[in-house]
Amino acid sequence: MKIDVTRKVPEHPETLILVLDEVSKVNEIEILDDELLDTIEHFVKAESFLFDFANIRSFTRMAGKKPQNIILAGAGDRDKLDSQRLRKVLAGCLREAIRMKALQVYLNIGFETAIPEAELGHTVAEATLLTSYKFNRYQSQSNGHELESLHLIYNTKTNRHLNRGILEGRIYAEATNLARDLVNEPPNVINPETLADHAKKTALQYGFSIDIFSMDKIKRLKMEAFLSVGKGSKTEPRLILMRYNGNPDKKHQLCALVGKGLTFDSGGYSLKPAAGMVNMKTDMGGAAAVIGAMAAIATLKLKVNVLGVIAAAENMIGSNAYRPGDIITTMAGKTIEVVNTDAEGRLTLIDAIHYALEKEKADRVLDIATLTGAAVAALGKDFSAVLGNNDAWMEQLQIAADACGERIWKMPLHEDYKELIKSEVADLKNSGGPLAGCITAALFIGEFVQDKPWIHIDIAGSSSKDKPSGTDNFGATGVGVRLLTNLIRNME
Repeated sequence: MKIDVTRKVPEHPETLILVLDEVSKVNEIEILDDELLDTIEHFVKAESFLFDFANIRSFTRMAGKKPQNIILAGAGDRDKLDSQRLRKVLAGCLREAIRMKALQVYLNIGFETAIPEAELGHTVAEATLLTSYKFNRYQSQSNGHELESLHLIYNTKTNRHLNRGILEGRIYAEATNLARDLVNEPPNVINPETLADHAKKTALQYGFSIDIFSMDKIKRLKMEAFLSVGKGSKTEPRLILMRYNGNPDKKHQLCALVGKGLTFDSGGYSLKPAAGMVNMKTDMGGAAAVIGAMAAIATLKLKVNVLGVIAAAENMIGSNAYRPGDIITTMAGKTIEVVNTDAEGRLTLIDAIHYALEKEKADRVLDIATLTGAAVAALGKDFSAVLGNNDAWMEQLQIAADACGERIWKMPLHEDYKELIKSEVADLKNSGGPLAGCITAALFIGEFVQDKPWIHIDIAGSSSKDKPSGTDNFGATGVGVRLLTNLIRNME
């Protein structure tokens, strides 16, 4: 889709989005012709329309011999309008434009905002491409309508800052949509082997290096916890290692991003109920976020060194599957009593984290995973739970989240709850029971981070949506891509 900036508006733009704050007057907008302004003002008065925040109405009129779509949107209090609130307004407008089967959309924000031009361009491009996303490749007759272009009407001496923002917003959105595609693919298409293939194609397209380890190499690394999870599947696990070296002068400063890559999770012998198993193709949302973030980081050419790690597996039932009661030895040498085969993601993550720290010498690590139902119960679908051992880095994560509009909530890494993951027969057990599940899962992973700066992000709730909301549509949200990209960007 084309997204650009224009100072000139056609005499009768096919679709016009007009965003006003609660005190602006329609007849004060100089860039639109008087006839159109009179029509809009008449509609506003007749319908008693108020430009309250996220209030949206539309109508169609005849302009000459052609219909013209007008979409009115309220920004509310202009002093409160930031990128996050604008993103929500634009998402509603774009959904309405798609409903009206618009092709050429002209966007006019009819008042001066405090949002810097580069940030404004970024927000417009990102909101447009994220809201317009659809996953319909398996529908023989898709009813989805696609916009052709969006033109931001903006009167400025130079478009340089706006264009830079639009370019970067496109990078962020396209990387997010890449992750969405991976998560939305059905589990008969995405398995550990094909996920590795997609990661390889992404590496070639976006310019970072990749290594893929098969079963034999993983066995030699003694990653028994990771391998145990995948033993019940006919598709062998894959360890995916993606490297971006944007600052070779500081090659010893390496940040590891570790994504949970369960391409399907049946729960193993601790079998999930049927309703809970339907969407378990999304259990590789963390892996998709890391792949998308690596694509964005490489495209932006950030001056950082990043390692992406995915321990990809399927948690299935079979004669070789691991069982409740098994005791397994991790790559780090600690032993784990398996009390629940559905607490499998943390077993893959701990071996992946240990590999990143021990073999690649990463000096900090972040893991992102669709890990616990407890995170969903606590925070719902709009927030990702975050826990970590480094306050300064957690503050940087919050700044990154505020900038991209992804909501996070810090949970307490309560040391006393370590008692819940102690085992009578091994060093640890892989589940702390029904209480504080999000926290005990993080504490379990924290036992393997070697006191390095570490952040854990639980996206079990935020990784997918049951219905459109904001810039998200039904299905995968691609959560984490923009958050991780911003975090890494702030580390330049």
